[in-house]
Amino acid sequence: MANTRVYHLKFAAIYPLYVEKLARKDHTLDELNQIIEWLTGYDAPAIQAQITDDVDLETFFKNATINPRASLITGVICGIRVENIADPLMQQIRYLDKLVDEVAKGKAMNKVLR
Repeated sequence: MANTRVYHLKFAAIYPLYVEKLARKDHTLDELNQIIEWLTGYDAPAIQAQITDDVDLETFFKNATINPRASLITGVICGIRVENIADPLMQQIRYLDKLVDEVAKGKAMNKVLR
């Protein structure tokens, strides 16, 4: 994936889109924060700090402690299998997208968090 413009998107701009997506499907902010914490190690105050500091996605994931079980995330997002993405940063971004999609589709949280 040569399109690295996504790396420079601000997490503060992406986060409300995730909130909105989950809210449309009757899911909560706490559920979103739970999946972000599972994937990145950021708890709710740390997530808020990332938003306040206006970090981009590259910095957000660079400073994260990625869950070692993240490699168990599989499936298709935007027509691409997440497990086949070669670029580690893009894969981490898509992991988060995939987790949000799974929650939005009603998958049980214990299955989402593998």
